[in-house]
Amino acid sequence: MIPPLAVTLGDPGGIGPEITAKAWAAMRGAGNIFALIGTIDAARRACRAQDLPDPQAIGSFAQAADIFPHALPVLPLSGPDIEPGRPDSAAAGLIIGSIAKAVELTLSGEAAAVVTNPIAKSVLYAAGFAHPGHTEYLGELTRNIAMEGERGPVMMLTAAGLRVALVTIHTPISKVAAALTGGLIKSRARVLHQSLKRDFGIKHPRIAVCGLNPHAGEKGGIGREEIEIINPACEALRAEGINLTNALPADTLFHADARAGYDAALAMYHDQGLIPVKTLDFHGGVNVTLGLPIVRTSPDHGTAFDIAGKGIARPDSLLAALKIARTMSDHRRGA
Repeated sequence: MIPPLAVTLGDPGGIGPEITAKAWAAMRGAGNIFALIGTIDAARRACRAQDLPDPQAIGSFAQAADIFPHALPVLPLSGPDIEPGRPDSAAAGLIIGSIAKAVELTLSGEAAAVVTNPIAKSVLYAAGFAHPGHTEYLGELTRNIAMEGERGPVMMLTAAGLRVALVTIHTPISKVAAALTGGLIKSRARVLHQSLKRDFGIKHPRIAVCGLNPHAGEKGGIGREEIEIINPACEALRAEGINLTNALPADTLFHADARAGYDAALAMYHDQGLIPVKTLDFHGGVNVTLGLPIVRTSPDHGTAFDIAGKGIARPDSLLAALKIARTMSDHRRGA
């Protein structure tokens, strides 16, 4: 039997429970089985608000397949009952525990992949959370697990056929240039290359590389990072057999004709990569963590406290994240 996907609760005061209930309603007849890890209270409130059957608690992920056609399966965790729309640091332990449990189940093979609902980092920081976000925390949880190839974590965003991986992630823009090194670029590119092959079934991946500066530095006239750091790293990677470009102007890299020429782009910093993805499909974007011994995807949006509990949150991004997680896990299993 193919294991179910493990969906984390996210912040219970956000839209995670609501979009999970809506995703279950949309997918219960489609065969892509998943189970939520969180409190029954949060799941029940979300289901009842949409006139859906009450969720059912499961004792193990093996029971999810029998429950899924009739109700949202929930692996229950204890925690406070948080009202929708109200961020509360009291939920931090529950949020973190849901992520840790999903990783544990996926490493054991009981779950096929981790799909994380949105978290509010400020809520976790207030409780002493030491990681910048999901991506870094997942890297810490899996850092001692053996895996083949280059290790991440590397953040990749995807929507409407566009895939963009990031060299720097949550780095302030004032510090990006100093953070760029040839070693970092090469490591990120290797992770992206191997993931395109292993997780997405692309035999001969083509990677387009963004420059850091306007016009990719204009041959050094408006920045030398391309000449001194990015292009030498790209040359070394091509010598390893990886098919990627030198630094290209990012402002001309994401239109339709340009996108047809590569399988993924490698962006130097956060907004350079996320803006084109979110512009192409704001509601359907997916955050994928590459270079881990497990598969992890997530909706590419936040907790949306302002609309939580109002019944208007769209599940598009979570649905896309569930589908991509299944595709990636199937490729890893050789299905």
